[in-house]
Amino acid sequence: MSLFVIDASVAIKWVIAEDGSDKALSLRREAHRSIAPDLLVAECANILRKKVQRAQISAAEAHLAARLLQAADVEILPARNLLEQTTRLAVDLGHPACDCLYLALAVANDCRFTTDGTTKEPRGPREDRIHRRHYAHGESNKQRTSPP
Repeated sequence: MSLFVIDASVAIKWVIAEDGSDKALSLRREAHRSIAPDLLVAECANILRKKVQRAQISAAEAHLAARLLQAADVEILPARNLLEQTTRLAVDLGHPACDCLYLALAVANDCRFTTDGTTKEPRGPREDRIHRRHYAHGESNKQRTSPP
């Protein structure tokens, strides 16, 4: 069984039909073990709120989706110990910390992550991606002189 970090875009696709739901559901059906930082809870609630505001779903549908997500087989892990790693990634990659938290969790657990139905190795979004070993050793991008 493979270990994956999932983000809120994947979790929402499990309970709300939208583009990419097939990929997200197949990942879930393939009996992979899924983990996520505790931020997932707030992000999912916010996505559901926005869908209600935009009249994409009803309030009752949002409540049902929240119940289904609450019962989903995802191990929710505390983000506190990932603060330094998340900050490093966000600063070095110039990317929002909320997204980098998922990446930091993947690095910490030496696993892949999936976002919006796309599975990725734990690397950042820029072309000059920083390899996970680089962060596992706590190095700064500016201090590294040789490739990982």
